[in-house]
Amino acid sequence: MKPVVAAKRLSKFDTKTFLSTMDGGRKIVTFHKRQSIFVQGDSSDAVFYIQTGKVKLTVVSKSGKEATIGILNAGDFFGESCLTGQPRRLYAATAMTDCSVMRIDKKSVMEVLHREHAFSDMFVAYLLTRNIRYEEDLVDQLFNSSEKRLARILLLLAHFGREGVHETPIPNISQETLAEMIGTTRSRVSFFMNRFRKLGFIDYHGGDDLQIHSSLLNVVLHD
Repeated sequence: MKPVVAAKRLSKFDTKTFLSTMDGGRKIVTFHKRQSIFVQGDSSDAVFYIQTGKVKLTVVSKSGKEATIGILNAGDFFGESCLTGQPRRLYAATAMTDCSVMRIDKKSVMEVLHREHAFSDMFVAYLLTRNIRYEEDLVDQLFNSSEKRLARILLLLAHFGREGVHETPIPNISQETLAEMIGTTRSRVSFFMNRFRKLGFIDYHGGDDLQIHSSLLNVVLHD
């Protein structure tokens, strides 16, 4: 089977409906903006699925320095390291917006992965796709300028490249968070954001939403 065909078949699997009809081992939890979902070092005993909203993943070093390692959206999973026997959370998860999250016990996830092949295929494909994203992030960090890294992160947050997605507004993200994600200073992020706005690559709407235009791709593709 060609990879594209396989991906199309997997995309037809309705994850949200399937998880909502599981027998036991799950509950829906709502979180307000900036509310903690779990903290680094908590017991790792469940997988989470985002139904609505955005979630930020962060790690804190022994010296107290914090870094943002990911921003997740509706349809994403997190906390799956418990399935490999990891006893403690290696990062913290915090609601960036008001969120509705499904918490699924580790035992229930393991059972459904063994029993439901369609779910297993979807889950493995999801993890592989995210692993590729992490590899791309590493290459980006090693070889690209901070301006290109910022442009790429903004495009990813706006879901450019996903089927049927075009110039979707995203909730305004602090420049501190963006600086943590690309490994630079807030002042540099401010400089580049102002430059992107003047060039028409981005727009702000009412101070809440950030509109990312496809023309921002020029920054990523330009050598």
